[in-house]
Amino acid sequence: MIKVGDKLPDVQFNVPTSEGMKTMRTADVFGGKTVALFAVPGAFTPTCSARHLPSFRDLKDDLKAKGVDTIACTAVNDHFVMGAWAKDQSVQNDMIMLSDGSGEFARAVGLDADFSKFGMGPRSKRYSMLVKDGVVEQLNVEEAGEYKVSSAEHLLGQLT
Repeated sequence: MIKVGDKLPDVQFNVPTSEGMKTMRTADVFGGKTVALFAVPGAFTPTCSARHLPSFRDLKDDLKAKGVDTIACTAVNDHFVMGAWAKDQSVQNDMIMLSDGSGEFARAVGLDADFSKFGMGPRSKRYSMLVKDGVVEQLNVEEAGEYKVSSAEHLLGQLT
């Protein structure tokens, strides 16, 4: 599993935009920036939609005031689903939705999870991280079924 001080692996994300899908590599998203990244097991799932994404949406100004340039959300969902979820949550202009449709990023950082018993297949664990110029500065991984340390509130408290 990735840890504080590690550089993020180079992978490709599919990103929904108003002009359609755009491909971005890790360096495009994280290079030269401070990014608050959070990962959810799935778009439109209960905790992800009711609590996790809204925490970052609602605290975006506070995070930016503490030096965050970009807020990014990733999930093992295709870019169509991520785009629809961004619209549903009214965050199209507030954060980058990083579709990790094949789970390449989740596996590469060692934060993948098997949700087959819930009928969801391979997914990502729930977590948040602060990334500065591609290097992990904070990492908050939830225990299975929990939602505490990956919230925007918790990450905000870690920013100095």
